[in-house]
Amino acid sequence: MSLNKALTIAGSDSSGGAGIQADLKTFQEHGVYGMTALTVIVAMDPHNSWSHQVFPIEIETIKSQLATIIEGVGVDALKTGMLPTVEIIELAAETIKKHQLRNVVVDPVMVCKGADEVLYPDHAKALQEILTPVATVITPNLFEAGQLSGLGTITTVEEMKAAAIKIHELGAKYVLVKGGSKLKHEKAIDVLYDGEKIEIIEGERIEGGYTHGAGCTYSAAITAELAKGASVKEAIYSAKKFITAAIRHSFALNEYVGPTNHAGLRLFEVK
Repeated sequence: MSLNKALTIAGSDSSGGAGIQADLKTFQEHGVYGMTALTVIVAMDPHNSWSHQVFPIEIETIKSQLATIIEGVGVDALKTGMLPTVEIIELAAETIKKHQLRNVVVDPVMVCKGADEVLYPDHAKALQEILTPVATVITPNLFEAGQLSGLGTITTVEEMKAAAIKIHELGAKYVLVKGGSKLKHEKAIDVLYDGEKIEIIEGERIEGGYTHGAGCTYSAAITAELAKGASVKEAIYSAKKFITAAIRHSFALNEYVGPTNHAGLRLFEVK
């Protein structure tokens, strides 16, 4: 039995729906062994409308985690999530290049769910110049795609295509711009660009579904499939099916948030 291994370099969501918690649940559902290099801890204040509290991890601690995983075990694929400082973004990129890691999925997290301002204003430039060039796949949502491409607010599929082309020019091999719930369309639309061809990936638009951790889950599903040897396009189409089921079977956690159901496909749809 071969052991497919995946690494997530990301933050901890104390409520369990996003970040490394979502990544590990997704890896497990795909039969992949998951490991984590924790970059930041995010807590939420239940006495202040679930406002986010962000606690970055010291850089030396992150370096030690990465050495444990990459030099001590080895990985078949990895993803990045919330990287709270430019120094940590640089560390992630340097590590990928130093160890010639393959199957790199960059989820360019810039805001916490529900926020409408960049969590770390200097991130867009660092992600553009430092991390995007080492990505096998980068998976921005509409807001992130607007920031990375320099196009600003994105509201249409045509604008998603334009953003994907701009982001590809930064060095990523594949760009997946996710329409999510904010794109006004009858389908759940994503745009995939490989430098030559633009593909429209459609899924069911699920009204009323909970989406906390959806971006983390989608990118983690891509990472898991790459770890098992799938091609990039195979991994993305499989992940689209997985995240659609996860949103379809999502649930309310409390009055503030509802996560996707990482076991939704296995428990309710796979016969």
